[in-house]
Amino acid sequence: MRADRLLRVLFALQARDAVTAAELAAELEVSVATARRDLEALSAAGVPVYPQRGRGGGWRLLGGARTNLTGLTEPEATALFALLGQTRGAPAEAGAAIRKLLQALPASFREGAERAIASTVRDDVPWGEAPVDAPELLPVLQAAVAHGRVVSLAYASVDGSPHWVDVAPLGVAARGTRWYLLAHRRGMGRHDEPRLYRVDRIRSATPRDEVVPRDAGFDLAAAWRRASERIEGLRGAVAATVVVEAAATEALLRLFGAQATVLGAADGGRTIVEARAHTAQALAEQLAGWAAVTEVIGPQQVRDELARLGARLVARYATGAGLTG
Repeated sequence: MRADRLLRVLFALQARDAVTAAELAAELEVSVATARRDLEALSAAGVPVYPQRGRGGGWRLLGGARTNLTGLTEPEATALFALLGQTRGAPAEAGAAIRKLLQALPASFREGAERAIASTVRDDVPWGEAPVDAPELLPVLQAAVAHGRVVSLAYASVDGSPHWVDVAPLGVAARGTRWYLLAHRRGMGRHDEPRLYRVDRIRSATPRDEVVPRDAGFDLAAAWRRASERIEGLRGAVAATVVVEAAATEALLRLFGAQATVLGAADGGRTIVEARAHTAQALAEQLAGWAAVTEVIGPQQVRDELARLGARLVARYATGAGLTG
């Protein structure tokens, strides 16, 4: 797991004068590209790691090979633990190592580091998508969470035009390819449900000097779970009952992800599935390409939308129809 690997990279850097990506790759049993990405991730997170080019070069810790964890500055320690906090499902040994590292920090740094670790939730169940690497602005947002700092966001609207908003970040969460910032917008109360901001729409994030006390009882995982349920509700406002051929069932379930539920078996080895989307039209558009291997039993509004789609396709592609000139 990446958290365990990043700790091993850091320990390797502390134990040697310099280490190359190839040496790390052999030691960690990963590719050279993966080892290089880990080194770059530590550097980007604020750990004083830098590459030295040329013969006898490699990656080094600023200040020499004997630099220890307590030699990190407070921002560097916070950034490192925020980076470690991005990984879920790490082995028990990695969790124990992180706890030991926390105890090795000066007491004045420890609270920020602990909050940085707890600042991220990563869902293993995607909304029909595969996980991706963390976005570039994530360390900035996590540092703001750790220090309780207000952040000014340049946030892009649906049409792409940015507008500025001041928020008090509470944590970040990922599901599938999307990362979200959970935050209170200026003027909201500490006990209000946080707003969700898509990180890929944040054009810039500028920390301010203003500090907002955080509710000691705030539970990021619970807040994200409630937000996820709201998203699912918006995505799945309309449901259709679909009978799916046996050979296509698994693929259709993968396509709809959390928006599909198996209801039972039908004759001929077929499966009855409930599929959901935010509108009847959107659901019909997703199911139209599966017409050869599915039958929508209901509701009628989805069947009507499919019929309209079919009529348009026939009008456009029937023999003799199409472009003229």
